[in-house]
Amino acid sequence: MSIRRAVPDLTSADLARSRTFYSDFLGFIVGMDMGWIVNFVSPDNPTAQIIVMAEDQTADVQPDMTIEVDDVDRLHAQAVELGYEMVHPLTNEPWGVRRFFVKDPDAKVVNVMSHLPPVR
Repeated sequence: MSIRRAVPDLTSADLARSRTFYSDFLGFIVGMDMGWIVNFVSPDNPTAQIIVMAEDQTADVQPDMTIEVDDVDRLHAQAVELGYEMVHPLTNEPWGVRRFFVKDPDAKVVNVMSHLPPVR
């Protein structure tokens, strides 16, 4: 399995203020903005990213981090086999990712995801 990136997921009470802080102050560029979630990307290192969200729109819990992998299905099957606690099922999301949430040993919620192939 290949890990493509690991990104902290932060919850914000005010996304506009977070945008000012991460973009204007720290110099990140906006890689994605869906209104409820903003992905900030380093202009020099595209794998250095921060996700800031008001509230996850399709899950009942907020993730603490996102880990992008090359085969989310394989990792999901392994997590189930190992008995890890799932807190969001394996789901194809409308914004083009397949993901599930699993709790780590310290109850941190990890969003494990892969990008779906483009629909043609």
